Amino acid sequence: MRLFYTLIILILFQNCSFDNKTGIWKNENIISTKEDTDLFREFKKLASTQVFFDKIIPISKGFKLEKPKQINNTEWTDVYYDKSNNFENFTYNNANQILFKSKKLSKYKINDLILFEKNNLIVSDQKGNIIIYSIKDKKIISKFNFYKKRFKKIEKKLNLILENNIIYVSDNLGYLYSYNYKENKVNWAKNYKIPFRSNLKISKNKIFAANVNNNLIILDKKTGSVLKLIPTEESLVQNKFVNNLSQTKDLTFFLNTYGSLYAIKNDKMNINWFLNLNRALDLNTSNLFYSNQIVSNNNNVVVTANQYTYVIDVKTGSIIYKINLTSLIKPLITEKYLFLVSGKNLLISFDLKTGEIIYSYNINQKIAEFLNIKEKEAQIKNIFMANNKILIFLKNSFILKFNINGELEDVQKLPSKINSSPIFIDGSVLFLDFKKKLSIIN
Repeated sequence: MRLFYTLIILILFQNCSFDNKTGIWKNENIISTKEDTDLFREFKKLASTQVFFDKIIPISKGFKLEKPKQINNTEWTDVYYDKSNNFENFTYNNANQILFKSKKLSKYKINDLILFEKNNLIVSDQKGNIIIYSIKDKKIISKFNFYKKRFKKIEKKLNLILENNIIYVSDNLGYLYSYNYKENKVNWAKNYKIPFRSNLKISKNKIFAANVNNNLIILDKKTGSVLKLIPTEESLVQNKFVNNLSQTKDLTFFLNTYGSLYAIKNDKMNINWFLNLNRALDLNTSNLFYSNQIVSNNNNVVVTANQYTYVIDVKTGSIIYKINLTSLIKPLITEKYLFLVSGKNLLISFDLKTGEIIYSYNINQKIAEFLNIKEKEAQIKNIFMANNKILIFLKNSFILKFNINGELEDVQKLPSKINSSPIFIDGSVLFLDFKKKLSIIN
């Protein structure tokens, strides 16, 4: 009998360790959608024949990365923050306290990507509702639905961008419209017959969008009239990858589902250069192209595709270098450096000019060493830079705080469970939780 009890205690001890108490590895709060699951499986299948970079490379002794300029951001009018899809070095108060939690914003599934302008949070849901929540008044001040009863049962996938009180919206039904949320009126609305499948970008008087046929459409911002349609290669088989747009002052970059990257001149609307990144000759389901959102700056376009990470010259379209690794989340670039989390959960920093790896650290190992727990696998959600630190948000509502040289300095659990992609506004982090409530963390 004594032997029996001893065995039971050993089994319990084996299964109970400090990592279970911290909750850092637990993901029971994550509600994975079918799309998320399918996308991950698809990506793994795409990458199964590729041997990816998995080395640990410590930073050279005495080397210090230059810190980019820090900004106090007050608006988030593009779903990917700005024209370039890249994040800046945000100011963050870092008190990790809940300043405010709203009431439930919708009873329907809410879009993961949120907007913010003039103290107003803008979200959309699968029923096509656009919800304006006033932070100042602490209430929903407007709820608008463009769709008639015959579309009631169809799930809407809305793509939003915001400029001076006007929300431009494209959808999976083929509509694109302009809605002034301050005046609660539609400026114009048109049905272009083919579903849209990209984020939106604005350049002066033009709106850039793409549809499921990989056509890039340039529209007049004031009327919705088509200024130009640029057809590109159509994929034989569609996957979960969504066409993606990024911009500089002069160019719009369009990455289509076929794997081709186009640079379009914003003023003349003609193709400056294009480049195919899908090297597969056999376009069957195992060779489908996949990428994160592209990011750009004045000199480079960065594409993290399913086989390689590409750094491309903005002016010529030439590949400066490609690296045998990829990332499941959008990378982060500064003027001199590229930061990404690889598919192997490595935090990697590159010299953007040379492609040389400055450091490569295993995030799972860093967590285990910092908390003195058994190593498992963390589920990464987003990467940001704030207060000169690299912040990695985990899907189970933890934040990992690395210094810019790649050393883990802190692990914090958010006081509210995170569901949507977070945004940084005036030193605080805003996001929606699993109950569709807005949380503001100081």
